[in-house]
Amino acid sequence: MGLGLIGGSLAKAIKQNTSHRVLGMDVNQDVLLDACSCGAIDGKAAPSDLERADLVYLAIYPEAILEFVREYGGRLKPGCVLTDACGIKGEICAAMEELSQGAAYQFVAGHPMAGKEQSGFAASDPSIFVGASYIFVPGKASPEAVDTVENLARQMGFGRVVKVTPQEHDRNIAYTSQVPHVLACAYVLSPRCREHQGFSAGSYRDVSRVANINDELWTRLFLDNRSCLVEELDELLQNLERFRDAVDQADEEELRGLLKKAAQIKREVG
Repeated sequence: MGLGLIGGSLAKAIKQNTSHRVLGMDVNQDVLLDACSCGAIDGKAAPSDLERADLVYLAIYPEAILEFVREYGGRLKPGCVLTDACGIKGEICAAMEELSQGAAYQFVAGHPMAGKEQSGFAASDPSIFVGASYIFVPGKASPEAVDTVENLARQMGFGRVVKVTPQEHDRNIAYTSQVPHVLACAYVLSPRCREHQGFSAGSYRDVSRVANINDELWTRLFLDNRSCLVEELDELLQNLERFRDAVDQADEEELRGLLKKAAQIKREVG
């Protein structure tokens, strides 16, 4: 369900690496036609197809996940595994736990750690998963259900599987994913960004790359994870203030100490 960048890439990766039959659902009929034409899916899925599905991926916005489950959850067959690809887990997992009580299906929250600056099915590419991490929040799902999505992830090329709680997921994602997107956007808001041609090289590209952002999706992700994100942004602001003060006061010793500490940490953890 959902054939954007991640959903389309998942469909292509499953078709490319397994013998499973893949059906797709999307609100955009042109996307469905494109997915059928290029072989990413075997056909369009009707609501009745959900009754025969062994596994359903929800590669859609957070609020749409809950709407989908409310409307179609009752049609999933016993033993069906339902999983998502959402970038936040706290609110989703709490809501899904309530919605899934007594359900025939099992929900395994998931987050493939891969992507591109571009969005949409046209940008989908199964190679983005090769060697990437796949995060799972098993919750109350059975070991068998978790094994189902984990084994499929490995068949698609993912190199590492991480299993955490919703809180661990959201706290770490705030640091590794959301703060860099905020930083990149704040960076390119400088009036100097429009004058960078001829003065920029690798540093500019590295810092600004993810500023080419899907504003609707990331606004929702930021707000849904606001407590963790605000905590990490406060930490970033404190560190920026230390650098700013050292430069402003021409404090060479402090500045070199900050740079040396940062370089040491980067060398240690990668």
